[in-house]
Amino acid sequence: MDKTINKIKDLLDDIRPFLNMEGGDLEFLKYEDNYVYIKLSGACANCDYQDVTIKENIESYLKEEIPEIIGVISVNL
Repeated sequence: MDKTINKIKDLLDDIRPFLNMEGGDLEFLKYEDNYVYIKLSGACANCDYQDVTIKENIESYLKEEIPEIIGVISVNL
């Protein structure tokens, strides 16, 4: 499991610069039951396209690289 978490973190680091360009960022919270939990921050936290970013960009990229991932859940703390 630690190996999978490290891979997820590396993949999220690949995505981070694209979010940073728009004034946003993300934080990895946990990986549980094949779901990745993240928190969006900055401009991404209040963006109208947050669901699109998560499903079509972050989730699809992670699932492509790690097929056992079922989905990505954004948590607002």
